Amino acid sequence: MFESKIDSASYAFGLSMARDLKKRGLKNLNGKLVAQAIEDYFSESPIRIKEEDEYKAISDVLTAAAEDLKKEQTAAGDSFLAQNKTKAGVHTTTSGLQYEIIRDAVGPKPLATDSVTVNYKGALLSGKVFDSSYDRGEPISFQLNRVIQGWQEGLQLMPVGSHYRFYIPYQLGYGERGAGNDIPPFSVLVFDVELLKIGG
Repeated sequence: MFESKIDSASYAFGLSMARDLKKRGLKNLNGKLVAQAIEDYFSESPIRIKEEDEYKAISDVLTAAAEDLKKEQTAAGDSFLAQNKTKAGVHTTTSGLQYEIIRDAVGPKPLATDSVTVNYKGALLSGKVFDSSYDRGEPISFQLNRVIQGWQEGLQLMPVGSHYRFYIPYQLGYGERGAGNDIPPFSVLVFDVELLKIGG
């Protein structure tokens, strides 16, 4: 499709920038003007906006977009969690964490200071899977007190050998920033987790 590595990289940089802007809620930017600004800067053409106006324009639109994104995401998340907690088999803790017991077990439960080994699948409310140890073909091990709060709390409820499904409010997940390109800010997360082992 592209004639050189530079062409491929040029398109990739543009795609990466667009992805980041969309994640920030800036879906309505004028793409032609974004491209024009890049062209003006690289070609050393006259810049069409004053520096102080540049920073104010960016700050204003980022602030507005963040507020809109928060309202949109939190409304969807709150609605889902309010309905979900009324379903049979769904438990809600005082922190707001929701969970289902898919397969129970009798065994020890980890402490926050323990290391654990788990299999898991993480998804957004849309059903999009953003991470899965099943897909990678191997479980992961980690120190429990070094992961998101929803996992810290939820895994301490689980006996070894059990399989739980967690519904994690954004406050107990990746918060207002999200994570990478796959988890938007303010996202409710759905995790299927099997606790395989406590300790190394």
